[in-house]
This record gives sequence, structure tokens and C-alpha cells, in this order.
Amino acid sequence: MTGWDLLGLWELHPSVVAGCLAVAGGYLAWSRRLSWRSAVFLAGVATVFVALVSPLDPLSDEYLFSAHMVQHILLAFVAPALFVLGLPPGPLDRLLAHRPVARLERALGRPWVAWPLFVVTLWAWHLPVLYEATLHDERIHIGEHLVFLVTGTIFWWPVLAPLAGRRLAPLAAAAYLFAASLANSLLGIVLTFAPVGIYPSYVAPADDLGLLPLLRGRWGITAAFDQQLGGLFMWVLGMFIFLLVIVAVFLRWYREPEDRPNTAGFTGSAAFARPAESAGSARPARSGRAAALPATGKES
Repeated sequence: MTGWDLLGLWELHPSVVAGCLAVAGGYLAWSRRLSWRSAVFLAGVATVFVALVSPLDPLSDEYLFSAHMVQHILLAFVAPALFVLGLPPGPLDRLLAHRPVARLERALGRPWVAWPLFVVTLWAWHLPVLYEATLHDERIHIGEHLVFLVTGTIFWWPVLAPLAGRRLAPLAAAAYLFAASLANSLLGIVLTFAPVGIYPSYVAPADDLGLLPLLRGRWGITAAFDQQLGGLFMWVLGMFIFLLVIVAVFLRWYREPEDRPNTAGFTGSAAFARPAESAGSARPARSGRAAALPATGKES
């Protein structure tokens, strides 16, 4: 088998195809109009689709730890960020006007809930016992992917929520993301320098697809190099994603000087304050300490 033959390893899993079509169709029916946010959300759906049906999936499941790390980055970091950024403000605001939805958002959208939920989940699924379980039980593997998508979406909400009153102040968002970058980098460092074989399935793959001569022989991807490469992907690519969003947060703040929070928004717990809500609406109040958060401004 050659490198070009890998392009033929696409496998259209019915559950993945049906799930992606259902999410895309549901979103379009709910948003009711197309905008740049629609393109962003659908790009998130496409990211999930590529991660789970492209050649990346069989490489991840049977051969390369490094391919699996790329898949995890797509499912836990990239796709959830696109989902949150692609939510339409109008329909979202109306959805949050429903009390049960508002309560759920208040419970999960707090940074001191969203951050540890994401980080602990990411670390837990890379423990050898759980990681190996996903490789040998497809039901556990599907559950892992769903958990990554859900906790990733919760994680990005305090930073990328389309309703500005529900986002962290810029400096607080930068601290939130930088701390996550450190936690993710530490995981990548541990994986990079861990003893070879912490995930035994990648040391001597079954080679059902006959790829080992290509991967081990022609490409020279040994088990040791593969593990180090996977750790570097989690470490460097993950850090790049977090830093990219930090830059985007400050660029948005720079472009909207009239919406910049006052100094009180950056000190103590005020930087992480959640806006107050009126009894009849999920919209944040515009007075008092809630002014420390960015105003809604113009949203498309």
C-alpha cells in the first residue's frame, strides 16, 4: 500500500453521517436564516465528519497514537469552538428566555465549572486504562467522542458565546484560556516523555489493513516516534489554538473601545462576574457591576 492508497480509507459510518446531517438540519431549521455564523457552525459539523469518517479514523483506532491526538484535538478543541461561535444571537437569546434552559446555562456556563470539567475530562480519557478501553470497545469510544464534544462546547461558552453579556471580560478570558493552555501543555509533555508503550495497542498493531509496511517501513514511524509525535501534537497544536483565541479576544476588544469594561472588571472576582438577569428575560442587566462585561454591540 502507498500513501495515496490511504485516501481510499474513507468509511461513511451510518451513525456519523446521520448524526451530522441531523445536527446541520436542526441548526438550519432553528436559525431560520443564513449568515457568516451559519458557515462557522457548519464548518464545525464538517470538522466532526472529517475526524470520524476520513482515513484519520482507522489510523487513530489501529495504528498511530499521533493520528488519534489529531482526532482528539479536532473533536475537543476545534469543532466545539466552531459550534459556539456559530450560534445565532437572536434565536439563542429567545432560547435562553426559557427558565430551564437559562438555569442550565447558568450552572454550566460559569468559568469555575466549565474549565475544570473540560480539563479533567481531557486528562481522564488519556489515562492508559480508559484510553485502551476506547480502542477495544466501540461503545466506549463513541461515548468518549460525545463527551469531548459536549465538554468542549461548555468550555468555549464563557469565551465565545455570541451574547456578549455572557462572555468573560477580555483579561479574564485570557487568564481562563492561558490556564487551560498550561494544563493541556502539561498533558502533552507527559505524553511526549512517557515511557514507550503506555498505550500497548500501538506498539504491535494487528495490521488488519496491511499498513504497517508503509508506516513502519517506508515512513519510519516507530512506536517511540509515534508516541512522541502525538504528545507534541497535543502540546504544540493545543497551545497554538488557545493562544490564537486569546489574540482574537484582544482584537475584538480593541475593535470595540466603547464596549471595554472598566478597571473594576479586571480585579478580583469581578472579572469573572456573571451578569444579573431580570425576572422575565435571560438578557443580562446593563447596570451596576454587569457593566464590567462587554456590551452586546452589533451582532449578526
